[in-house]
Amino acid sequence: MPTDGNVIRFGILGAARIAPLALIRPATHVAEARVVAVAARDGARATAFARAHGIPRAHDSYEALLADPEVDAVYNPLPNALHGRWTRAALRAGKHVLCEKPFTANADEATEVARAATDSGLVVMEAFHYRYHPVAIRMREIVDSGELGTLERVETALCFPLPRFSDIRYNWALAGGATMDAGCYAVHMARLLGREEPEVVSATPKRRDANIDRAMTAELRFPSGHTGQVRCSMWSWSLLRMSARVVGSKGELRVFNPILPQLTHKLTIIAGGKRRVERLSKRPSYEYQLEAFCAAVLRGASIATPPSDAIANMRVIDAIYRKAGMQPRQPS
Repeated sequence: MPTDGNVIRFGILGAARIAPLALIRPATHVAEARVVAVAARDGARATAFARAHGIPRAHDSYEALLADPEVDAVYNPLPNALHGRWTRAALRAGKHVLCEKPFTANADEATEVARAATDSGLVVMEAFHYRYHPVAIRMREIVDSGELGTLERVETALCFPLPRFSDIRYNWALAGGATMDAGCYAVHMARLLGREEPEVVSATPKRRDANIDRAMTAELRFPSGHTGQVRCSMWSWSLLRMSARVVGSKGELRVFNPILPQLTHKLTIIAGGKRRVERLSKRPSYEYQLEAFCAAVLRGASIATPPSDAIANMRVIDAIYRKAGMQPRQPS
C-alpha cells in the first residue's frame, strides 16, 4: 500500500511508446496516481525517458525498479511474450500490476499469472482501457436492457495499418501477430456484448509468414445460440476500422470507435421502429482505467478486467490460432 495511504506510486517497466498515453499523461489528471520511476535495460534510455516526461527516478534494470521501495505499483507495457514473466516478478516484489493487453502469451500462462495474483493478494488488472469508458458501459447496458430483443449476432472489428514489418508486433519470439495486438480488443468486445464465452467455429488468417498473422477473421458461436464475428488487421485491405455491431430480434446497435471514444464515437440504436444516436464522455479512457485501478488498490473496489477475465480472453485467442492452423503464442 502507498506510504501516505492515498496515492499510488507507479514505476514503468520499459521506456515504451504507449506509456505517455496510457499512464503518464492520465496520472496528471488522477489525484490518486503518481509516476515516480521508469526502468529500461539501457540506463541511458531510461534516463532520457525520465527527463523527457518529468519522472523523478530512472533505473537501469527491471529488477532495480521492482526493488525500489518507493514504487507501489508497476505498469507493464513490455512486449507480449514478457508480460507474464515480469508481472509475476512484480507480484513477488510486492507490487500491484497494471499489465498491458494481451495479458500473457497464451491462456496457460494467463492461468499461472492469475494464480500468482490470487496468492499475492495484490491487484492485477489487464489494461483494456476502453472497458472503463462510459461508452463500453453503455454498450453493455443496451444489450442487457432487452431493448434489442434476443441476441442473434455480434460483430466486432479493430483494423489499422502497420506496414512496418520490423515492428515487434510482427515478431513471433515476442508473441506478435494481429490477433494478439488488435484482435485481443475485438475478442474482448465480442465477449462483452455476446454476454457469454464463445466457441470459435472457424478462423481465416492473412499471414505475414508461417507463424505471424497480419489479419484474421474468426466466426464465433455462443452457448445461447447467437453467432459472432471478430475481425482484426495490422495490414490488409481493411485499413482502418473500429466498430461493434449487435443484432437482436427487436433491433440493432452500431458503435463507431468504441476503442478510443475520446477521439470521436457514436452509438446508433435502431429499435421499435425508431433510430437514435447517443454520444457520451470525451474524457480519455485511460483516465477512467487509472481511476479504477487506484480505487481497487486503495479501497478494494472491483475491476472489470481481472486476471480471470484475461484467462477467458486468451482462451478465445488461442482457439482462433488453432482454428486458423497456427500455433498459440509462447512466452519468452
